[in-house]
Amino acid sequence: MKSLKKAVFFFCVEAIEHVAGNVLNASREIFELTETDIEVDGNRVTRYTDREGSSFYYVPTRRVVSHDYKHYLPVMNEHFSVFDLAGIITWHEGENAPDRVLTVHTTGDVDSGSFGPADPGYMRNLLLALERKRAEAGMNDFRVTTEATHWSGMVYGGGSPQMIPEFNVPLLDIEIGSAPESWADGKAVRVLAESLPCVFESDGRRVRNLLCAGGVHFEPSFAAAAFQEWDNCAFGVSHILANQWLVSGHYEDESGPERLEACVKSIAGGIDGIAFHDNLKGVYKDRFRRLGEKYGIPVVKHQALRRPETIAWKE
Repeated sequence: MKSLKKAVFFFCVEAIEHVAGNVLNASREIFELTETDIEVDGNRVTRYTDREGSSFYYVPTRRVVSHDYKHYLPVMNEHFSVFDLAGIITWHEGENAPDRVLTVHTTGDVDSGSFGPADPGYMRNLLLALERKRAEAGMNDFRVTTEATHWSGMVYGGGSPQMIPEFNVPLLDIEIGSAPESWADGKAVRVLAESLPCVFESDGRRVRNLLCAGGVHFEPSFAAAAFQEWDNCAFGVSHILANQWLVSGHYEDESGPERLEACVKSIAGGIDGIAFHDNLKGVYKDRFRRLGEKYGIPVVKHQALRRPETIAWKE
């Protein structure tokens, strides 16, 4: 018997949020959402059930979940702890952030080594859906991309990063960025809304899970890998450890290997390979080479991701 899956999505509906409310309203227009008996912040949670029987829960909140984890973590664990996937719908901005993007990233604080559970297969399904629906909508000025693993609770005082692994469900930030015109773009809003219930739709390819390291926050080589396919295989990209946080987190220290182990253990299905950006300092490259030796998996430079059929995969 086919196992039915459940996903939950959180939408801050207060004025501070530039994207979530619009996506929630679009979801209400596109899908038949029915009320559940769950209430969060005085708002009733609604549910959509697809033709396969999988369920998708839509949760309006007063604050962005990661901005007040002390408040929302108990709620998440009470109602959604046995779910297969969770997502926070939000906006992206930043001084040097690219514009006209639909972006997805895993949750974690690299500095402390606090990593939330990650499911590369589900993340890939969502990225593929976003890309497919972006193309269908004729949004040639937008692109779908990944971001490095991070947790906005660190910026907004959402709580201690040690709280991140206490929610035992893979949690993604799903965003539109990075300027007001993009946040309000009706096509982008609709594409994101349409894509959310596609997180369990797999194309059947064998997914080779990667741990990605180095590079910038929006690292093009890792974003491209998320869409790479060969010989009925594909990369599963989830946790991406950007260079800036490997440095600020002092991963050359004696606690570096332990934190990398915590990252690997947080990825569903483990990892089949490690890819590091060639500009990463030698001391960090050595950390990842040793990790690869321990697991008996290939460790490659980012350029090799363009030729995945040449990588010596462990069967």
